[in-house]
Order: sequence, then structure tokens, then C-alpha cells
Amino acid sequence: MEKISFPNSNNETIAMSAVINFPEGFDKGGKYPAIVVSHPGGGVKEQASGLYARKLAEQGFVTIAYDASYQGESGGAPRQLENPYVRTEDVSAVIDYLTTLPYVDADRIGAMGICAGAGYTANAAINDQRIKAVGTVSAVNIGSMFRNGWENNIKDADAAPVIGMGDDARSKDIKSGTPEIFPLAPLKEEDAPNEELRQAWEYYHTPRAEYPSAPGYMTARSLSQIIPYDAYNKAEAFLTQPLQIVAGSEAGSKWMSDDLFDRAASTDKQFHVVEGSNHMQLYDGEKEVGEAVSVLAPFFADKLALTNTPETEAAD
Repeated sequence: MEKISFPNSNNETIAMSAVINFPEGFDKGGKYPAIVVSHPGGGVKEQASGLYARKLAEQGFVTIAYDASYQGESGGAPRQLENPYVRTEDVSAVIDYLTTLPYVDADRIGAMGICAGAGYTANAAINDQRIKAVGTVSAVNIGSMFRNGWENNIKDADAAPVIGMGDDARSKDIKSGTPEIFPLAPLKEEDAPNEELRQAWEYYHTPRAEYPSAPGYMTARSLSQIIPYDAYNKAEAFLTQPLQIVAGSEAGSKWMSDDLFDRAASTDKQFHVVEGSNHMQLYDGEKEVGEAVSVLAPFFADKLALTNTPETEAAD
């Protein structure tokens, strides 16, 4: 494992903070498949994305978990900006960096994400064909979630006032110099409307998984970009890469994984349901994460030709 920093190729004033994980027996002279792992909205690389990155590295991949621009240990201001277009481009910026590493095979790069990170990964794959395989865990299309609600029971048009909230926040921010915030997960236990989202509070605000650079909120101005955003825009035409979706049977967010599966143009797509799991248990539950990795690892091994290692190349 190596902690690194590199300039974001989309905005070189922003230094991206990341952790690269190496497989057992790693040889810098070899060529390895790599997987980019994107964190949930409000999360950081030390939480769910870092966990999945470590576990996939144990299966033979070079993996990289990174902090999004404006978040965690990456640079950029205002802090905690959750601009979905920037976050999508961050995935490609990390791939840009990977292509400079001599031990990464640029033709064998995959990407996965958790929650909103999964939605951003899907969007990046639509835009960036260098991504050869796509994995999602508890996928959230952040635009759909904020427009339609956690359980998909709000009409798009009824979310129009929320764009105005973002606009108002921008005006206030520029006058005060202090960005207004908006929760990405309940900031207090009593704010949670159900047990699943109570676990989201627990994840970000108790020793379960809390981390100093992961406050669980975003700038309120982010709403202006999020509400009209569709992480799956044109998936029916351009999301052609192999796709492995993982979601919990009890997840209130499962409809967003269903939507991705239905809309993706890929003719090589699978949907694995973790029975009994909710959205949050796939972040850090030992059994649930273990099952997800047991599906994702062989998927990426197949699609990124993991068996084509330096050792087998030498034998050939």
C-alpha cells in the first residue's frame, strides 16, 4: 500500500490524494490490471472505498481508492463541494494518472464505486471507454435520489424548488464567504426516517466508521448541479462495457441499481442480490462485503484478464 498525491488532470490546481494497493508478490517490472474505486457521497478513501480496494488487491489487482476533488485530503475549495460533473471527471482523472504508471496495463483498467460513487463510475464509463469493466455496490444515481427520494416516491417536477435552494445558497455563500451545508446522511440519529438511514448516521458519526475528513454533508450550493443530473444519461447507448451490479435485497436504494441494469446497453451485464442486506451493510458488513467481493473479484478477473500476469507471460 502506498499513499500518493498527484495533480488532477482536469484542474491542476487540485492535488488528488489517493492510496494505491498492490497484490501479493507485486513486481514493478510487470504489467497489472487496475481498478479505480470511488467513494460514496460524503465519504473518503479511508472508509468503504478503501475497504473494497484492499480486498480486491488481495485478489491480484492494483487498486486505487481516492478522495474526490474538494473532499477528504484532496485539494480544492469550497470544501465538501459535491458537483456530480466534477466527481464523474475525477474518475477519468484517476485513470489519466494510472496510465502514467509503468506497471499498470492501460488496456486493462476497470472501475467500481459504492453508493453515489457507483453512479459516478457508471457515468464515467459512459464518457470514458478506457474503462473496460464496471462494478457497482449499492448504486445511487445521486440526481435521481435527490429528485425522487430514497424510495422513488417524488415526481421530478416536484423537486424544482430544491434547485432554488442551491441557487439561494450560492448567493448567500458569495456574500458571507462561509458555505452553507446540506446533509448527505442524517447528521443526528433522530433525523433518520428509518433504520436503514439511521445506519447511515451511525456509519458517518459513530466509531462504526467515522473519519475526521468525512463529515457526511456537502455544500448546499451543490443542489443546483445535483437535481438535474442523471448519472445514467445515455447509458442505453453508450454504457457498453461489461457490468456487474451488486445490491442488497432490503436496500431502499435498490431501485437505482434496477434502473442502471435496465438502461445499460451492455450485452454482458449481471445483477447479484445480497439477500437480507440493506444499503449500508454493503459498506462495511463483514458477511455482506465478503459476498460482494466474491462476485466482483471473479468478474474483474475475467473481464480484465487477470490470469495474464507477468509470471504467465514469462511462461508463454
